Amino acid sequence: MTLPILDDSELQAIAARLASSDAEVRRIAVMDLGDLADEAHTPLLAAALRDGAPAVRVAAALALETMENQAAVQGLVEVLDDPEAEVREAAAHSLAELKDPASAIWLLPHAHSGPARVRAAVLRALRELRVPASAAPALAVLQTSQARGAGEAADTGDAVALRREAIGVLGYLKHSAALPVLAALAVAEPVDEVRRAAVGALAFAAGDTQARAALESALRDGSWQVREEAATALGKLQQPAATQALLVALDDPYWQVRLRAARSLGRLRSTDSVAPLLAALEHAISNLRKEAALALGEVGDAKALPGLERAAHDSDPEVRKSARLAIAQIGEHLAASHGA
Repeated sequence: MTLPILDDSELQAIAARLASSDAEVRRIAVMDLGDLADEAHTPLLAAALRDGAPAVRVAAALALETMENQAAVQGLVEVLDDPEAEVREAAAHSLAELKDPASAIWLLPHAHSGPARVRAAVLRALRELRVPASAAPALAVLQTSQARGAGEAADTGDAVALRREAIGVLGYLKHSAALPVLAALAVAEPVDEVRRAAVGALAFAAGDTQARAALESALRDGSWQVREEAATALGKLQQPAATQALLVALDDPYWQVRLRAARSLGRLRSTDSVAPLLAALEHAISNLRKEAALALGEVGDAKALPGLERAAHDSDPEVRKSARLAIAQIGEHLAASHGA
């Protein structure tokens, strides 16, 4: 490895370790160099991408995630064809962090085939770049898992990560053609974290009744994290028809789900939610009381004022602040209505 002349004594020591015959010494030197986060060191790290030891190449690829220059991108792109999957995965991870649009053309071929862990990392990088062409391989991943059936879909951690990242790509792109697949995964995918990802991805489908139906079904999921995500996504859909399902979710056994349901009811601004939100304003969990107060402010109904006045004297300062904000918001809403 040819090393540039370095003046700093610390860098000289690192450079000497990079030339060591011991791969572990070289790996730690690469990590130390990455910790300095100086773009001037990009040539050293790029050279380490060609090291004979895979562990050193992995460390170099990960260290380059902070080097926002073309040399770093080019070096990472080159090792997308490294014989070791772990190196390719690290390179894709760093390209995701760098978010350089120019790397998309090199990433795309690796999204179609190869080890699941590498494809997952590549799709994550493409998601950050919001590349429309990444929708095709992402959708293919999900369609393949569906074709295999639920019994085989939950196979390995790498396969789970691949499906999760594929969903992320389609959600970021707001890919409408994927809605049927995402809706099916939201209710039938066997792995909780993938099901949750599908639920979250449906939030882009404003006005779509299929998406709403899937999310309402997800509010009855066995995983509270999935129910929490569904409650959040339903608010983003901005469909008043979801109000009743969210009102039911206000009685969920988990307060985290109730909190998200309250937030979404505020976004939908249905007066039907005033009484249930006032009840939530009395909950023992202060975070839920705070969210209920803010939601009542969004709804803007004067019937909520007495309850909010009481909440303005709550034992929790955040609840008191939220109640005062809600009272002011309702006042503005009433003033605007009278002015109209």
